[in-house]
Amino acid sequence: MMKELVFVGLGLNDEYGITLKGLEELKTADTIFMETYTSRMPDFNMQHLEELCNKKIQLITRQTLEEENGQQILQAAELGKTIFLVPGDPFIATTHVTLRIDAKKRGVATRIVHGISIMSAIVSLSGLHNYKFGKTVTIPFSETPAETPYNVLTQNKKLGLHTLCLLDLREPENRYLTINQAIQTLQIVEQQKQQNTITPDTVAIGIARAGNNKPALKAGFLKNLINFDFGMPPYSLIFPGDLHFMEVDALIAFADAPVELKRLFK
Repeated sequence: MMKELVFVGLGLNDEYGITLKGLEELKTADTIFMETYTSRMPDFNMQHLEELCNKKIQLITRQTLEEENGQQILQAAELGKTIFLVPGDPFIATTHVTLRIDAKKRGVATRIVHGISIMSAIVSLSGLHNYKFGKTVTIPFSETPAETPYNVLTQNKKLGLHTLCLLDLREPENRYLTINQAIQTLQIVEQQKQQNTITPDTVAIGIARAGNNKPALKAGFLKNLINFDFGMPPYSLIFPGDLHFMEVDALIAFADAPVELKRLFK
C-alpha cells in the first residue's frame, strides 16, 4: 500500500487546463479531492473531468483545509494514493504548503504536478517582462481599505518594478472583488497617504478570465479604467513600473493601451 499525496494543478479556466501527466495521475488514484476557493475556474465541468479519469472527485471547503488542518485529505493519503486538485499551480496558495508539511510529518510521500498559474499567464498576456515584477500583493474585501497593497505598490514603484495585484474572492458567496472596486480601494488609501502612488494618470492593466479563449485585457490610465467593463471574473490588476519600449509596444498591440504611453516611457 502506497501512502502518497500528489498535488495536481488544474490550470486557469476549465478541466482542459490540466496537463496530460496530471490526468494520468488521476486515473491511478485511490482518492481525489479538489478545492475551488483559492481561484475561480469559470468554465470548469466537474462531471466531464470525472468522465475523463473515470473517478469520483470530492470537493473540499476552506474550512476543511484551514480550520480542520486538512485531516480528511491526510487520513486518505495514509490509506493510499490521494490526489489534491488545485486551480492554477498547487503552491501559489500558501495554505497548501502547510498541508504538504503535515503530510511529511505523518510519513506520507508527496509529489507535485504543476499547472498553469496566473503568475505566468499575466506575463504572457500582457507582454511585460517577467524579471521586472516586484512583490505581489492581494487586495482584500474590507470595510476599511487595507494599507498593505498601497504600501507594496509604492515600494515597487520606487524601484521601477511592476506590481501584480491579486483580487480577493469569496467563492461560497459568489463574490469577487472587481478591478473597479480595487482601484477605488487604492484611491481611498491615496487620499489618506497622499504619496502620489495612485492618481488619475497612473497607468494600470486589468485582466479578466486569464486562460479563457477570450480573456479581457485592457491597459490605460486609471481615470479611464475605473469605468471599463471587464466582464465576468476572475480578475487581476497590474501596475507597471518602468516600461521598456517593447513592453509599451506589446500593451498597445494587445491591451488596447493608448499610444500616449510611447511618450511617457522610452
